[in-house]
Amino acid sequence: MELPGPARIGSVRAHNLALVLRAVASASSPVSRAEVAAATGLTRASVSGLVDALVAGRLLRETGAPTRTGVGRPSTGLVLDDGGPAGLGIELNVDHLAACVVDLSGAVRVRRVVSSSFPVVTLAQEAVSEAQELGLTLSGVALAVPGLVDPATGELLVTPNLDGGAGEVLARLGALQSVPLAVENEATLAARAEQRALGAAAPRSFLQVSGEVGIGAGLVLDGQVYRGRHGWSGELGHVTVRPGGRPCACGSDGCLEQYAGLRAIARAAGSADVAGRAAAGSADIAGRAAAGDASMLAALADAGEALGLALAGALNLLDLDAVVLGGAHAELAPWLVGPIEAQLERRLVGAAVSRPVVRASVLGVDAAALGAAWSVLDRVLEDPAGWLSS
Repeated sequence: MELPGPARIGSVRAHNLALVLRAVASASSPVSRAEVAAATGLTRASVSGLVDALVAGRLLRETGAPTRTGVGRPSTGLVLDDGGPAGLGIELNVDHLAACVVDLSGAVRVRRVVSSSFPVVTLAQEAVSEAQELGLTLSGVALAVPGLVDPATGELLVTPNLDGGAGEVLARLGALQSVPLAVENEATLAARAEQRALGAAAPRSFLQVSGEVGIGAGLVLDGQVYRGRHGWSGELGHVTVRPGGRPCACGSDGCLEQYAGLRAIARAAGSADVAGRAAAGSADIAGRAAAGDASMLAALADAGEALGLALAGALNLLDLDAVVLGGAHAELAPWLVGPIEAQLERRLVGAAVSRPVVRASVLGVDAAALGAAWSVLDRVLEDPAGWLSS
């Protein structure tokens, strides 16, 4: 049997840098070097050298606020540096584009939402410029898209609701930036964002429904995002809820998004279309519903019933803790939750014993762009040595 070779010094250092950085990132308040040493099992001398490197690289900073770990003089606290690396997340959707820049501490420093007619590259350039004016250094860009993405290459494989220019957008964004560009399904990123925002309060297993013109879903199982064999899980919008029903852009008919997507709801209520982006469109729908518009209330009830049908099948199969209504559906939750729960009560095998919670996302329409930006910074936290050597 061939034994593995000894670990290289650089590999050990890279591992320990990540260990120290994650120890600080997981703390709810500033921590001392001594506390980091106790949490990681490293010697105080090792931690001190690693912390110095992370501070010099703008990944950690000393707060000046002392922390007391026992007898003796208080120690200086360590926190993530909010003036160092930043992640740019861009959501490319049918009716809107969203961009946000998030610093290493998780704070949103730049946020913009515009119509889908706005040039994506211009939006990215403006977000980068604003970040630079704030003294931030971009460490990467992540693009959230509604469709199937090859997880190995980042190639867009199927985007039923986007025109054929999506691939060109990716090429131009890639040429624009000197930093890595990643691409992932928007519902998967939204689920990761919800998980991060809730922290310890996040359900262990849940389905994040991302309702826009199309409908996607991000699946979290036992705390881990599940992407499926090809990375294509979560295409809830193309579950058939009305066999032989309305034709869908995917080539099938009777798909969920043709009954519960924003445009479908608006059409069912007698509107030609919704406003130019998801947030405005859901606001239009919610405004009519709140005013007691009978046709809109009926359209939302039908949409909730269709959602309940699709979700009942998923929940009977997967036995999850919760369903989170995200994207534009978050604002419409007051009218969707009731019909959804009625279908779950009727169709879930274990409904009499326990039924999953159905609620609105805490992030709403920002979830996908935030998840994209945070995914960039996750890579920095996992490999700070890569950032320090760049």
